[in-house]
Amino acid sequence: MNGVTLTVMAIRKIARMGHPILKEVSSPLENLQDPEVARLVDDLIDTCEDIGGNGIAAPQIHEPVRLFVYRVRKEVMPGGARMSAIPWTVCVNPEIEALTDETKPFAERCLSLPGLYGHVPRYTKVRFRWSELDGSRHGIVAHRYHARLLQHEYDHLDGILYPMRMRDMGTLGFVSELGPEPYPNLPRDPEDFMDPQPE
Repeated sequence: MNGVTLTVMAIRKIARMGHPILKEVSSPLENLQDPEVARLVDDLIDTCEDIGGNGIAAPQIHEPVRLFVYRVRKEVMPGGARMSAIPWTVCVNPEIEALTDETKPFAERCLSLPGLYGHVPRYTKVRFRWSELDGSRHGIVAHRYHARLLQHEYDHLDGILYPMRMRDMGTLGFVSELGPEPYPNLPRDPEDFMDPQPE
């Protein structure tokens, strides 16, 4: 069209807590080369970018398959953090394993519970394995914030939302009460931001 390339974004509707699809255990993806899978990945990233999120799972846009995307941006890291940014990462048929009994409460929010946050105990060290769309398999050991993010997104694939993991519902509150900004940052510890290691 007059030599102009148009970028078509697909912003999908996000399922909210209470929708049946968020309670389902998702199914593995069999054909990773299916163009529909690549389109789903694009939709996930476009939807998450549109709302400024750090990750989103396929069930959150009404697709009950074992797939999520996530990133770690420098702007979510507190001063003093030494972790490198992680670009959008596509995780197909992931596996996660706790490598410690140690847990730490992290302040979490979720696109399916807009406006809320709560403190959730998460394992501080996990082994994470996943496939990319080309079928290649990868594995890392993730710590603290990164491990927390992976556990949160993985839970969506098993029909679990973060309030189901909370031990103290008294920590559930509205993000707007944290400050006057439209989307204030949750309190974060610089020591929680550690680069992942190959497994």
